[in-house]
Amino acid sequence: MLLPLLLLILLSPQLSLSLTQDGLFLYRAKLSLYDPTNALSNWNPRDPTPCNWTGIRCNNSSLSSPRVVNVSLSSVSLSGPFPSSLCRISSLSFLSLDNNLLNSTLTFDPSTCHNLNFLNLSSNLFTGALPENLAFLPNLKLADLSYNNFSGDVPASYGLFQRLETLILIDNLLDGHFPEVLANVSSLKDLQLAYNPFLPSPIPVQLANMTSLENLWLTQCNLVGEIPSQLSELPRLTNLDLSFNGLTGSIPSELTRLTTLVQLELYNNSLVGELPTGMSNMTRLLRFDVSNNKLGGLIPTDLTQLQLESLNLFLNEFVGPIPENIAVSANLVELKLFNNKLTGKLPANLGLNSKLQRVDVSENSFSGEIPKTLCANGFLEELVVIDNSFSGKIPESLGNCSSLIRVRLKGNKLSGEVPAQFWGLPNVDLFELSNNNFTGGIARDLSQAQSLSVLRVSGNQLDGEIPAEIGMLQNLVDFSASGNLMSGQIPDSIVNLSQLVRLDLSENSLSGGIPNGIHLLENLNELNLSNNELSGEIPAEMGSLRVLNYLDLSGNQFVGEIPIALQNLKLNKLNLSDNRLSGKLPPMFDKEMYRASFLGNPGLCYDNPILCSDGSGRKKTSIFWIIPIFLLAGLVLVVGVGLFYWKVKDFIKARKGNALSKWRSFHKLGFSANEILDCLDENNVIGSGASGKVYKVVLSNGETAAVKKLWEVTRKEEISMDSNRQNETNHCSILECAEYAYTMRVNEKSDIYSFGVVLLELVTGRRPIGQEVGEKDLVTWACTTLDQKGVDDVLDPKLESLFKEQMNKVLDIAIQCVNPLPINRPAMRKVVKLLRDAGAEKRPKVENKEGKLSPYYHDDDCDQNNVV
Repeated sequence: MLLPLLLLILLSPQLSLSLTQDGLFLYRAKLSLYDPTNALSNWNPRDPTPCNWTGIRCNNSSLSSPRVVNVSLSSVSLSGPFPSSLCRISSLSFLSLDNNLLNSTLTFDPSTCHNLNFLNLSSNLFTGALPENLAFLPNLKLADLSYNNFSGDVPASYGLFQRLETLILIDNLLDGHFPEVLANVSSLKDLQLAYNPFLPSPIPVQLANMTSLENLWLTQCNLVGEIPSQLSELPRLTNLDLSFNGLTGSIPSELTRLTTLVQLELYNNSLVGELPTGMSNMTRLLRFDVSNNKLGGLIPTDLTQLQLESLNLFLNEFVGPIPENIAVSANLVELKLFNNKLTGKLPANLGLNSKLQRVDVSENSFSGEIPKTLCANGFLEELVVIDNSFSGKIPESLGNCSSLIRVRLKGNKLSGEVPAQFWGLPNVDLFELSNNNFTGGIARDLSQAQSLSVLRVSGNQLDGEIPAEIGMLQNLVDFSASGNLMSGQIPDSIVNLSQLVRLDLSENSLSGGIPNGIHLLENLNELNLSNNELSGEIPAEMGSLRVLNYLDLSGNQFVGEIPIALQNLKLNKLNLSDNRLSGKLPPMFDKEMYRASFLGNPGLCYDNPILCSDGSGRKKTSIFWIIPIFLLAGLVLVVGVGLFYWKVKDFIKARKGNALSKWRSFHKLGFSANEILDCLDENNVIGSGASGKVYKVVLSNGETAAVKKLWEVTRKEEISMDSNRQNETNHCSILECAEYAYTMRVNEKSDIYSFGVVLLELVTGRRPIGQEVGEKDLVTWACTTLDQKGVDDVLDPKLESLFKEQMNKVLDIAIQCVNPLPINRPAMRKVVKLLRDAGAEKRPKVENKEGKLSPYYHDDDCDQNNVV
């Protein structure tokens, strides 16, 4: 051990002989790491001790020779292998290198790290098997190796930990058997194995032997079979999370003996039957989630009498009413019961005794009025009751609920006028009252709803004018008010809504014209003003709405000619029928395929025969007397140009057939084939391979797509193309082609390589193959050039040097993605994080939701089928 240090000292004149041995070990670790942010810049070998170095803490037991006890270097972008010299610091008790880019495999020498009791190496890029010797560190109490790429089995030696209290292995690639051996570690209090692809396994009954266990987090561990009743023998358990597995059977009634349990998470399984009786014994239970199972029956009153904080029963088959005693809980914050078969009324005092924040009871059969007490304490943020049978008025008290962010009352039997203050809630983002029986008008208080992005009030009996104040809602994206009784003109102020994407005012009694300045709605994608009493001319400026692809002005009284500028639009739907339009059709629309778009406009008939029926009144002219002349001319033409005509026809037919009849897509599309074909020209080519060219296509809705046009290949060409295909795929590593031949499946790591190639294209400005990289592929060229010449010869010289630091980081990320060993490539989650970090200042970590014992993914739940 001393010989390498002596050589290091002799070969490095800058090292001071006065630096302590612990300092030498630390400096050796620095030399083994890549430190792009210079986080270790003050690790000066001339210092007598390392105690003032970044991330280092010493004890004060001996002022003459202080010892290093703590190394904490979290989130400083260090990369390279694990600096094993740190473990030679015999006094080290705390080591934290989490949230860096450390890679390679991991080994420990227990003979030199015997004082270590805290180890955090989470959120790195470690690969291979878990270090077996870790279990032989005699004083280790906490080991966090989560968010890495460890694979294989949990070593059998892990059943020999002597003092380990916390083991965190979440979000790795552990794909062996579920580690029953951990049941032998009687000292364990916190066991977290979530998000690992273990082989399908039942929950080991041996876990009941872990009598010290307080937190058991096994989300998405490929667990199958029934929940063992023996888990009820864990006397200190406070959190049990078995969500996102394949568990079947019923919930054992024995679990109600877990009187210390605070959180029970069983969501996203295939559990059946009713909830067990006796849940009133679980007096400490705060959070209960069994959503997305096949559970049914009544909601037990002994469950709702608990002082619950969160109750999630959605996506099941529960029936009957909500027990009234749920309103008694002083802790209730979240109640999500949507997609069940529940009936009756909501408890009258719901929200009166607690700081209720989220209520979602959608898609049930609830009736009665919405309780007045929901926002009694001023904390309600989400009120979602869509598709029930609620009736009566909206409580006036909700008009004072300034905390509301999402209001979704769609699909009920609510009636009466909407309280004026309710329109103007200052923090509401989504406001949906559609398909009810509301009357009255939209109040001018709407101007106060400055956070509003979605306003949906279609399918009611709202009347009066649309208030001019709507133009003050600068964040409004969607305004849908179809199927009402609104009258008056469309307010001119509506053109101030620069973020507006969808405007649907159809099926009303609106009059006047389309407001001047409509072209200012540059993000407008859908405009539906059909079946009103609108008049005047269609403004030519509408032709400049570059992302508009749905335009319906039918069933109005528009007059004049159709502006030729409308040809500029890339429309999936155009309907101008049943108006009073006249004149000629713009050339692009003068086709049979657009006929239905213009029907019911008598003034268009005279100049556009395609729109006229036989009884239109247009005078017919006999042409029989000129038939012989045309027959003679036809004979001459047939003799003179017949062959040329058929060749041209065949050519055009082939071109059209290639373009349209061979159009293929494997997804539902929001655009037409015609829209794609318009962009398939050489100016839009972004890539070319053996099988065809790739074109960049900017769609009418503003999105960008990549479209590949396949070559038509004859049999003779296939032979020569085989070699081209071989060149085209050379940038795929032999090893990669995480493995596919061996496993016959492609997982995330397969795509990481391809994504790395794309990143290399971006930072080098070179194509994957071709003259730019010589006889090599881009990956080989980049790696070779980087090693031989350095980073400046790899980066695209056209990129501004101002961003060189970010470019270096992206290059480093790309190199990690194209690692020859797929197992060593980072997960896409890690890649996204690295890319975000590359372009932004370091941000503090977001803490987990307060009081949440196991952080789990929290969706908008009910919005699965109602995406905004």
